[in-house]
Amino acid sequence: MSSNHANEVTEGKSERPLWIALILTTTFLIAEVVGGVLTNSLALISDAAHMFTDSAALAVSLVAIRIGRRAADSLRTFGYYRFEILAAAFNAALLFLVAMYILYEAYQRLNNPPEIQTGAMLVVATLGLFINLISMRLLTSDKDKSLNVKGAYLEVWSDMLGSVGVIVGAIIIRFTGWPWVDSAIAVLIGLWVLPRTWTLLKESMNVLLEGVPEGLNLVEISDTLAQINCVSSVHELHVWAITSGKASLTAHVVTELVTPGQYVLLRKIRETMAEKFDIHHVTIQFEATPCIDAGAHSFESQTSQSGSAK
Repeated sequence: MSSNHANEVTEGKSERPLWIALILTTTFLIAEVVGGVLTNSLALISDAAHMFTDSAALAVSLVAIRIGRRAADSLRTFGYYRFEILAAAFNAALLFLVAMYILYEAYQRLNNPPEIQTGAMLVVATLGLFINLISMRLLTSDKDKSLNVKGAYLEVWSDMLGSVGVIVGAIIIRFTGWPWVDSAIAVLIGLWVLPRTWTLLKESMNVLLEGVPEGLNLVEISDTLAQINCVSSVHELHVWAITSGKASLTAHVVTELVTPGQYVLLRKIRETMAEKFDIHHVTIQFEATPCIDAGAHSFESQTSQSGSAK
């Protein structure tokens, strides 16, 4: 037996903030590349590289949202929601590669720092910071609802930090004459970005590997199911996510009830999973006794193992 899908998470996500952020970021990216070349600043070029990944992330996010809205068909019965997770993983991998390149280039320049035009460097970085703050504001409301948007948000957030670093570096170089500060700032930006990139990549891979969604505890879910009245035990419990905010659950539930009592129990299970865990896609197989291979290839809680009938 399966739940109906009327209560599933709303599919639509606003594209307007992503479009505005993409236009602003891409426009300034061109200006920043020119500024980085003219001022000979690695920190500014690294900021421009992050701007490029911002534009790529925003563009991929928009494409992912469009594709993710396609209806399910006979080949993809869950639809195209998973494309958003692929986009998030792509954004994380792209940001990781850029950070590694900046670290390598900074190491090369530390031995032979070039002359840097701090005035132009400061102006360009300040404009970049302004653009980043606007983009961050636009993406803030949806960043916790979608890994895809979160990836784009992290790109912009890291670039905002990069702009701050370039501004600080330009001021220090202007008053001290230490050109190596430019490379040092670039290294700090790269080191700051890497851990956050890893976090996003890990979250994306967890969804792709059909792991338990972050924030859900399989033991707690199993115990909650087993404690529902008329449930004797639970096995073959699986919880995963198609994309951000779309968790699914399947389980074998042992009960003495027969039809139509099973329909009442199913409704109770669906309501409990929705209210307590925000899981709206629930598929339950009722059994009079546990199937032969119960627990052989799946999780089973201590409550289920005890076989405590209600």
